[in-house]
Amino acid sequence: MISKLKNIKVIVTAGPTREYLDPVRFISNESSGKMGYAIADLLYHYGADVTLISGPVAIKSSLPIENIVQVKTASEMYEACKNHFDTTAIAIFSAAVADYRPQFQSDCKIKKTDQVATVAFIKNVDIAFEFGKLKTSKQIAIGFALETNDIIENATKKCKTKNFNAIVLNSPKEGEGFGFDTNKVAIINNKGKIKFFPLKSKQEVASDIINELIQIL
Repeated sequence: MISKLKNIKVIVTAGPTREYLDPVRFISNESSGKMGYAIADLLYHYGADVTLISGPVAIKSSLPIENIVQVKTASEMYEACKNHFDTTAIAIFSAAVADYRPQFQSDCKIKKTDQVATVAFIKNVDIAFEFGKLKTSKQIAIGFALETNDIIENATKKCKTKNFNAIVLNSPKEGEGFGFDTNKVAIINNKGKIKFFPLKSKQEVASDIINELIQIL
């Protein structure tokens, strides 16, 4: 079954994005990129033609350096992904992309004042949603969700609106997701079937996700 992945073109997004207020300050999140890197490395091990599009992380990958595209902001990640939308067979959106960015970015370091500072935000492009609009019946998309309330309902809705074949539901609990070496997930396919998994290493979770991908193939 793993032979189905041989030479197949895959993009994987990983890590956080940074949305800059000025040249030295940014807004980001706790994503370490470990989950996305584990998926990309295992797909590459199985012979897939993997392009890893990564936000700022401190991780080494087994992929050749030319297979890794380094980005910082959500806009940069979108442009990098867009270059592959037409030719990829599989897209796995595991990056924790910021939903919003500051409306204005200062060219200089913002100085402290005695006044209350406010920041206006504008919405970033939704990378997975844009791919979902273009996705053909021969392409596969797997997304990720981290929910804190109405978990199954919200993840299922996200799976549908973004035209995913399946969505991986992350746990927000300490030790089970962001920044840790372990994760506890559920996988929901586009028919509403749910598979729950116990706490595992992110390498083991990557294997579970790829097994789901092979079943879709």
